[in-house]
Amino acid sequence: MKKNSGLFAIALIVIFCLIAFCYAFVVKKNSITAQSTAGLFQKQPEEAPEYPPGRFTTIIDEQENVLSMMSRAVYIGDEIYTSEGKIYRLDKVQGDRASARFLGMDPQIVAYNEFYASQEIPVINNNTSNKPSSPANFAIYHTHSDESYIPSDGADSINFKGGIYKVGMIIAERLRKAGMGVDYDQTPHDPHDNNAYVRSRRTAVKLLSNNPVAMFDVHRDGVPDPNFYRDKISGQNVARLRLVIGRENPRMSANLDFAKQMLTAVNNIHPKVVKEIFVGKGNYNQDLLPTALLIEAGTYTNTREEAERGVALFAEALPPALGINTASPAPQGPAAPSASTEATRGSWKALGWLLGMTVFAGLAFILISDGNLFNARKRFSDFIREIMPLVPRRAARKPELNNENKKNND
Repeated sequence: MKKNSGLFAIALIVIFCLIAFCYAFVVKKNSITAQSTAGLFQKQPEEAPEYPPGRFTTIIDEQENVLSMMSRAVYIGDEIYTSEGKIYRLDKVQGDRASARFLGMDPQIVAYNEFYASQEIPVINNNTSNKPSSPANFAIYHTHSDESYIPSDGADSINFKGGIYKVGMIIAERLRKAGMGVDYDQTPHDPHDNNAYVRSRRTAVKLLSNNPVAMFDVHRDGVPDPNFYRDKISGQNVARLRLVIGRENPRMSANLDFAKQMLTAVNNIHPKVVKEIFVGKGNYNQDLLPTALLIEAGTYTNTREEAERGVALFAEALPPALGINTASPAPQGPAAPSASTEATRGSWKALGWLLGMTVFAGLAFILISDGNLFNARKRFSDFIREIMPLVPRRAARKPELNNENKKNND
C-alpha cells in the first residue's frame, strides 16, 4: 500500500509540474495571458446595452437641466465627470430618462486643471525629422466597425467598413506625424451587438503584444442632435469627444485617472475638445491595460470631417499630455497597477487553482479507489508525508554563523 501511495504521489507531482511548466511557458511567451488570468475563472461582465442610432437616454441634473445625452442604457450608480471637474452620480432611471445628483468637484481634475493651466502650451511640432529616439507606441482599434456618419458616409452604419475607420486613421496619422509608433488594427467585429466586445477582445489582446503606452477603442455616438457634440474650435466646426470608462473593471480606478489626465491635458492645449467622462456599467476590455480608453467621436448626425477634426486635436495633444517631448512631466496620480504586477498576481492565482485541483483530484482518487474512509485517511497521511520533503523550504540559518556574527559584534 505504501508503495502504491508513493507512486501515486509521484504521478500527481509530475502532472502538476507539467501543467505549471506549460502555463508558465505560455505566460512568458505571451504576457497577455497573464494579464487576463483573473478572468480565466470568472465570467466577463456584460456591457450596458447600446441603442440603435436615434434612440438615446437624456440625463438631467437636480435643476432639471440637460446634463448629458447618450445612445446607451444607463444605470443607478453611473457617473459623469464634466470638463470643469464636476461629479454627478445617477440616482434615478426611468426608461430613457435619468436624473443625476451633484456630488461636488473632483479633486484630481481640479488639480490637473491647475497644473496644466500653469504650464506653457507646447508647440505641436509636425516636423517628422525631429522624432524621439524611442517613440512611444499607441494602439487603435474599433469594436463597432460599422459605425458611420450620415452627412458624409450616406448611412449611419456600413457593415465591415464604416466611416469610423477614417476617423481612426486620422488619429494614427497625427500620432505618426509627431514621431509616435502606432498599431492601428482594422479588423472588423460585426455585427453591432454586445458580443462585439468579446470579438474585439482578441484584437485588443493582440495589440498589447507591442506594449502600447495607451490603447483606444474609437466609436461614434447615436444621439440625433449634432449640436450636442458640435462646437466651434479654432474657427472650425468640431465634433467633441466623450471618454467612456467601464466601472465593472478591476482596473477602473487606474483607467479613470488616466481619462481625467487626458481630459484636462488635452483641453488645456485645445479647449473644449473632450466634452466629458462617462463611467458606466461594463468592462469594455479596459481590464487589459490601465491606459485603455473608449472614445466616442461625435455622433452619427455630425459630419465625419467634424469628427476627424476632433480626434486630430486630441491626437496632437497626446504626446505632450503624456509627457513625451515636454519640459515638464505630468503630475502623478494614483499609481496604476503595472502589467508585470497584474501578470504576477494572475499567474500565482492560476497556479493556486492548479495546485488545489491537483490535491482535490488526489483526494478523490484515494477515496474512490479505497472505498473505506479509514484507509483513505491513512493513505492520504502517507501521501502528505511523502510529498512534504519535495516542497521547497526557506533555508535555516546555521548556528555557527549566528555565533560568529555575535562574536564579531562583541
